[in-house]
Amino acid sequence: MSHPDEAADQTPGQPVVFRGGTVLTMDDAHTVLTGGDVLVVGDRIAAVGTALAVPEGTVEVDATGGIVMPGMIDTHRHMWQTAMRGYGADWTLTQYFVWYYLEHGKKFRPQDIAAGNRLAAIESLDAGVTTTVDWSHNLHTVEHGEAALDGLRSVPGRFVLAYGNIQAGPWEWTADPAVRALLTRLRDAGDDRMGVQIAFDVTGDPAFPEKAAFEVARELGIPVTTHAGVWGATNDTGIQQMYDNGFMTPETTYVHASTLTRDSYQRIAATGGSISVSTESECSAGQGHAPTEQVLQYGIPVSLSMDTSVWWSGDMFSAMRATLNTDRMSEHMDAHLKGETITHLRLRARDVVEWTTRGGAHTIGRDSDLGSLEPGKKADVVLIKNDSSPVSFPLLNPFGHVAFQAQRSDVHTVLVDGRVVKSAGRLVGIDLAPVRAEIEDTIGYLRAEIGEEAWQAGMFPEKPAAEAAILDNPYQYSDFVDESKRSGGEDRVLGR
Repeated sequence: MSHPDEAADQTPGQPVVFRGGTVLTMDDAHTVLTGGDVLVVGDRIAAVGTALAVPEGTVEVDATGGIVMPGMIDTHRHMWQTAMRGYGADWTLTQYFVWYYLEHGKKFRPQDIAAGNRLAAIESLDAGVTTTVDWSHNLHTVEHGEAALDGLRSVPGRFVLAYGNIQAGPWEWTADPAVRALLTRLRDAGDDRMGVQIAFDVTGDPAFPEKAAFEVARELGIPVTTHAGVWGATNDTGIQQMYDNGFMTPETTYVHASTLTRDSYQRIAATGGSISVSTESECSAGQGHAPTEQVLQYGIPVSLSMDTSVWWSGDMFSAMRATLNTDRMSEHMDAHLKGETITHLRLRARDVVEWTTRGGAHTIGRDSDLGSLEPGKKADVVLIKNDSSPVSFPLLNPFGHVAFQAQRSDVHTVLVDGRVVKSAGRLVGIDLAPVRAEIEDTIGYLRAEIGEEAWQAGMFPEKPAAEAAILDNPYQYSDFVDESKRSGGEDRVLGR
């Protein structure tokens, strides 16, 4: 057996065993093994148990004092925007829409999309996120789409390309033969490390022009992911249109789904779709309150996502923390307004760990082979362990430890498809120097195209002397304005 923690030297196909960790299997029974082992042979989990016998030549990873868990899954991230990490820290959702949708999104070249995707993909692996849905909605040419794919495929993670284009109506770009050819190629490739979705929003226009895009998705057999229930942009009308036309399916992902009413949540529940809760985004940008109460109330499948690094981090520890804190604050405040006190919390640490593993697998249609540590499933495995950190012990409640104590620097080892991609806290076989160089090229190009004054003004928006004008429609491909998106009051905000 190889020496412990020499996983970075794994040869192709060499078995790996995690020894003596606290194993969060995330199976149906939520089994937790203390002092447990996880054996990986090829691209599959071969066994989970204690004191496992392993093949000769197996790489041993000492998991003592650590947590072994399934790879985390982010079901909605605009990876191309990672090239502008932190730029929009003080943005509102309106400023985001103006910058990307209306003013500067079209300035991105194919190589800029590739650069952002590559950096985001590496960042995901570093944080133990083994599968990321690239909500790639700035693919205004097929060349941009190919570049997005190239960026993802250069990194040994697992991805889903959610193809989108905010610069044109979805009924236009889904009709493009070149786009359809790319989508069909991805659908038929049989590459379980590169899935495909179609990404677009429904404005609520009574003409329902998005119907043509849904029909393309249905014809091609490709799932749709859509920003739903986003204050001032998408609302119940779009859900109603989707439902009336039979486009709400178990494969559909509703991102945010914040400012919807009871009828919409019931339609989502009845048709089996999933909601991707992106709590840091919903709290900060203004899509609406994270719909944690609603997904629990209506029994809607749920996953977590990070949205974009132009504002926030790209790790799921932040997503879990934000989701627990936001739900609990809401529950406490609702009680306080009634003169009451909450004595038991409805949302638990185990729930958000499940949402970021099994929930993510369900959302992308991979229940059968991702999301839990069970024999026969794909070997996407994460070890959280940091013997140099005083926060690593005592390890009492492993779900609480993952949700509230751990962070990306505690991600010790990561396997994707049985391949070691991070070992002893360091990425394996990834040189950041050329990645940094292409990101610097993108930033230099964008600053020159936009102009330094506008670049600085975009990053540090002035506080208006008077109330700023409301952006009635962020989608420049549509003239439709729906005043009802801003009506509904408390019922809409609270999902009643």
